[in-house]
Amino acid sequence: MAVTEDRLSAAAAAGTERRGSKTRRGGRRRTGGTGLENGLTFRRLHTTPGVHPFEEVDWELRTAAITGERGEVVFEQKDVEIPSFWSQQATKVVVSKYFRGHLDDPKRERSVKQLISRVADTLTDWGRQGDYFASEEDAETFHAELTYLLLHQRMAFNSPVWFNVGLPDNPKPQCSACFINSVDDDMESIMRLAATEARLFKGGSGAGSNLSRIRSSKERLSGGGIASGPVSFMRGYDAFAGVIKSGGKTRRAAKMVILNVDHPDVLEFVNCKANEEKKAWALIDSGYDGGFNVPGGAYDSVFFQNANHSVRVTDEFMQAAEKGTLYSTRFVRDGSPCEELDAREVLRQIAEATWICGDPGMQFDTTINRWHTCKNTDRIYASNPCSEYMFLDDTACNLASLNLLRFLREDDTFDVDAYIHACEITITAQEIIVDNASYPTEKIAENSYAYRPLGLGYANLGALLMDQGLAYDSDEGRALAGTLTAIMTGAAYRQSARVAAHLGPFAGYARNREPMLDVIAMHRDAVEDIDHDLVPEEVIDAAHQVWEEAYELGDLYGYKNSQATVLAPTGTIAFMMDCDTTGIEPDIALVKYKTLVGGGVLKIVNQTVPAALAKLGYDKSTVNEIVAYIEEQGTIEGAPGLKDEHLPVFDCAFRPQNGTRSIHHMGHVKMMAAAQPFISGAISKTVNVPQEATAEEIADAYQQAWKLGLKAIAIYRDNSKRTQPLSTSLAKKEQAPQVVAKPYRRRLSDERQSITHKFSIAGHEGYLHVGLYEDGTPGEIFVTMSKEGSVISGLMDAFATSVSMALQYGVPLEVLVRKFCHMRFEPSGWTPNPDIPFAKSIMDYIFRYLSLRFVPREEQPEEEPAIQNGAAAKTPAVKNQANGHTNGHSNGHHHGTSTSELLNNIAKMQEDAPPCTECGMIMVRAGACYRCDNCGATSGCG
Repeated sequence: MAVTEDRLSAAAAAGTERRGSKTRRGGRRRTGGTGLENGLTFRRLHTTPGVHPFEEVDWELRTAAITGERGEVVFEQKDVEIPSFWSQQATKVVVSKYFRGHLDDPKRERSVKQLISRVADTLTDWGRQGDYFASEEDAETFHAELTYLLLHQRMAFNSPVWFNVGLPDNPKPQCSACFINSVDDDMESIMRLAATEARLFKGGSGAGSNLSRIRSSKERLSGGGIASGPVSFMRGYDAFAGVIKSGGKTRRAAKMVILNVDHPDVLEFVNCKANEEKKAWALIDSGYDGGFNVPGGAYDSVFFQNANHSVRVTDEFMQAAEKGTLYSTRFVRDGSPCEELDAREVLRQIAEATWICGDPGMQFDTTINRWHTCKNTDRIYASNPCSEYMFLDDTACNLASLNLLRFLREDDTFDVDAYIHACEITITAQEIIVDNASYPTEKIAENSYAYRPLGLGYANLGALLMDQGLAYDSDEGRALAGTLTAIMTGAAYRQSARVAAHLGPFAGYARNREPMLDVIAMHRDAVEDIDHDLVPEEVIDAAHQVWEEAYELGDLYGYKNSQATVLAPTGTIAFMMDCDTTGIEPDIALVKYKTLVGGGVLKIVNQTVPAALAKLGYDKSTVNEIVAYIEEQGTIEGAPGLKDEHLPVFDCAFRPQNGTRSIHHMGHVKMMAAAQPFISGAISKTVNVPQEATAEEIADAYQQAWKLGLKAIAIYRDNSKRTQPLSTSLAKKEQAPQVVAKPYRRRLSDERQSITHKFSIAGHEGYLHVGLYEDGTPGEIFVTMSKEGSVISGLMDAFATSVSMALQYGVPLEVLVRKFCHMRFEPSGWTPNPDIPFAKSIMDYIFRYLSLRFVPREEQPEEEPAIQNGAAAKTPAVKNQANGHTNGHSNGHHHGTSTSELLNNIAKMQEDAPPCTECGMIMVRAGACYRCDNCGATSGCG
């Protein structure tokens, strides 16, 4: 809806005149009515009166099935009605996650029509009841346009909306995915936080808290004793989070814990998770299972595995770290100085802990509160688990995300008008939700009604940039990303002001009018910092226009919502929208694996690649040759006819198996910096640095993030969560027994340490016992399978004895590993071990296990194509898939390969990602969380 035609034209003209200028503009107060007081009006952009959006698309019946890591069916629903243009991946995720009712209940939802109608009908009815619409015609238009957006995968709400809205037995559903909880320095409050978090985790949401109000372990209790300190209570919170299954599923709780850098226990907090990580390594070395989410395993036996940790720092601290000067921690009770610390040393310890385990991240308090719209109420102390929602304590935020790639016109230009229209429809729907949702505590409910923060965001930015022929790590890519983010937030605040014109601003607005208008002006003025020459004129002019009107309408009427936008991970809902990339993330690989309707998977090159090549001027023949090369090699590097200057367009987050290129970690940081000035909250993103990165480089990345104006950042060093630390691997390499010139048997002592490992290969179970020398190297093995006296038992005994003798006579384990790995014979098949998902034989499994445990990574053998009767075997060969080859070619694509096999191959790009707790597949990163590309489960909120 427009304000008036003359004002739109004037704003557009003003935007054209301003292109390239850096002039700051002040808003002017308008007087007189605009007609907005009568309610919201909506225009039909995609729909026709009297024609339901469902009638304009083709529908088909499908089976939605999900298989586990061993090929077993973990979910199946037949004859579900799905739009024909939705992928099978979207089908199985939406049906398994969002359809309501038990599988054996005949009333269970069976059509996407039912799902979308349940949500769209309910929100529209709530809007009528809340007097949002100027007329019944506007209500019907809103309903039709909202339905269109959801049906055509242009937008999706966060998971709690799909879980809970429209159920007849739940008139006040929980709709928010993100919560911030407060905690005070008394036992009642500390225990109350545990109870509140338990309710949130059970409901499928995530929560964050700043524990800096809890007195330190250096302060006394009123009774005369010494306080435990926040880290001690974190152990209790972590234990509760670990046992609560989120949302009635097996997904673990999503949780954030924050401590201020001036808290006396800050160094204990900084190092607590890294110290537990080292304990996990020691347990793994002692024989405990090193997998994630394994009951009784190494990581199940240490603390702090169920939360993200972040240190909250100020500009003063970062400046002191830059200069190498001291700063003071302060006692919690009275604020007096506690001790002076070297700021640079504290930052170094933060970086070293991050180097070890990925935590803590950093949140930049001064920047966060500089952009805070409600400063007069209180400061912002904390965030949700993924750091995108930052607002007052005891508040909640419901999220929704737009699919950027769906806003391209047929000529591949960006449809700004449709994008703004979607922003207005979506933010209105989110606002309607606020009063009709339930909240876990009275305080959260009170603040949610009073401040009404919302979290509109987007997904598929990485795919959009590639489609447009723009490198993710480029000035052009960052300019377009910043502009689209600006349009989204400006349009959202403008619509929020229109709602305020009719229903009044949020209750806390009057108290915060001045700081909020100041922040709106900061957003508006930041548009001037975008390089206008790098963005299409239509797009940059729209950014100026929406912010001019957002400020002017807010100055006149106020705003209905204190916050409007965040950039969330978009885990499960990204599947619902068939997004290639999540949130603000770039693509992870040029090759994708698409689930087929009839089962199996299809290996294809990302559809954005041909579009990008065409955009860059390549003819159809050359495009086909390059696509075929990518499919064969798994990388675009070296593709025939490709110009070197175009390689950056196709850089992805991870280095391909046969390539050398990937996006530099500072490319990720700079992209976040391009979007941050136009986001109400912050950005969920983990910046991956390579395995060889140093702690100094991580510290520098943190400093650069602060200088570039980010509100928060998390950094993860690839493969840092491995089964043993690098120093241990090197020590074992140095201590390996040397081969001597004459035969000499090095016997084990009568009492020796050993490792017992249970394994299962296609249902055939066995035990591997490894006896160790004093230096931790293997000296004997025993293999127990089948009943005593059976043929297989006897053969394995004889084989194990031979290997033991070889080890004791000095044959290097590396030689035995190279000899016996990848031998193929029955039994072979899937295993529950995420590090060895498929074993070609018992010998293959045993020696690959020994290789992973005792052979340094650089000396482990390459996997080879399996040969059987002179031809490539039809059973899975992981190396082949990793290099872009699968068995059986059909029209340039690869069919008939199991989902499990290919998804485990995808996970090789991040070998230490956790397995999905629902289906067992290896997960991939989505923002600061993980998501499962097989079943759609996520490890975080949203």
